[in-house]
Amino acid sequence: MSAPRIVVTGTDTDIGKTVFAAALTGALRASYWKPVQAGTDGQGRTDQDRVAALSGATPDRLLPEVYSLATPASPHYAAEVDGLEIDPARLAVPDCDGPLVIEGAGGVLVPLTRRWLYADQFAEWALPVVLVARTALGTINHTLLSIEALQARNVPILGIAFVGEGNADSEGVIAEISGVKRLGCLPPVDPLNAETLAAAFAANFRVEDFAA
Repeated sequence: MSAPRIVVTGTDTDIGKTVFAAALTGALRASYWKPVQAGTDGQGRTDQDRVAALSGATPDRLLPEVYSLATPASPHYAAEVDGLEIDPARLAVPDCDGPLVIEGAGGVLVPLTRRWLYADQFAEWALPVVLVARTALGTINHTLLSIEALQARNVPILGIAFVGEGNADSEGVIAEISGVKRLGCLPPVDPLNAETLAAAFAANFRVEDFAA
C-alpha cells in the first residue's frame, strides 16, 4: 500500500482547516506542506508553525513553503504586493518518505494568480482532496458550491470533514445531495494542544478512511 498524499482545502477562510490539517498530520504521522503562505496570524505564526505545535511533527517533516508572502491576503494579491507572480510550475508536489498532507489556502476558488485558482492546482496534482467545512449556518450552500467547483475540474474528493458543533441535519443533507462521503466532525477543542486535538480526532474520525 502506498503512503497517502492528501490535499486539505476548505469552503472558506478561518473555518478550522489548519487545525484539521494538523490533526490529520499527527494521526497519519505525515509530513506537512503548505506551498504558499500569505501573511501570519496575530502572533506572527505561520500555518506551518501552528501545525508543528498541534501535530507533534518533527522539523524534518515540515516541508518548506515555495512562496512565503508578507501580506495576509489572497495569494495572488499578496504576491503582487511583494512584487512577484506565483508560478504554478514551481508547485510540483515534493518527494518525501511516508504520508504527506498538503494544505491549500482559504476556499477552493482562491486565486494563486489572476488566471489560476487553487482548484486548478488541485486538478493538476490529481490527488485526493479532503474538503473542510464548518457546521454553522450557511455551510450547506458553501459546501455544495465548493464540491461542484472541484467536480467540474475532475478533482478526486476523498470526503468532507466538518469542524464545529455537530449538526446532523446539515452534515447529512450535504452528503446526501453531493454523494460525497462524510468523514466525521471535529468538535471545538478547549484547551487546544497536540494531545487534546489527537484525542478529538481519534474519537470522531477513522484513520483508515484516509489511507491510500
